[in-house]
Amino acid sequence: MSLLPSKNGDKIVLLVDDEFSYIDVLQQLLTDHLACPVHGFTKPADALRSVPTLNIGMIITDYQMPDMNGLQFVAAVQKINPKIPAIMITAYNMSFTPRELEAVPSLKAVVRKPFRWAVLADEVVKYWPDANPPKVISSKNPFAQM
Repeated sequence: MSLLPSKNGDKIVLLVDDEFSYIDVLQQLLTDHLACPVHGFTKPADALRSVPTLNIGMIITDYQMPDMNGLQFVAAVQKINPKIPAIMITAYNMSFTPRELEAVPSLKAVVRKPFRWAVLADEVVKYWPDANPPKVISSKNPFAQM
């Protein structure tokens, strides 16, 4: 994992998905295309323990994980720091009830898999918690359009 210096107050993107290969690819794409560090976790419990020690600008979490789903993870983060916005990624075509969404006001968007990195980057910038979102770095590589 390469961490580049951040130009936005050292805020990071916290990425949580139980599939290591997916974390690895998504972390590399985001690191290549967003001017901020990205920390990836494959276990929601490990990510939760790190929340108080990291300066998190955005959380990106998968929905379907073994020990805790994405909504439960976002709700647990809110108890630690309710100001951290979150984006959920999922391969499932699901909708949440108003009651479920009311319980997680920090959940700002749901992005369906598969998606292009630019879609996720746009959501990160759109919901960044302060006036200094990370700069999106365009790629000239036609294969980097995932």
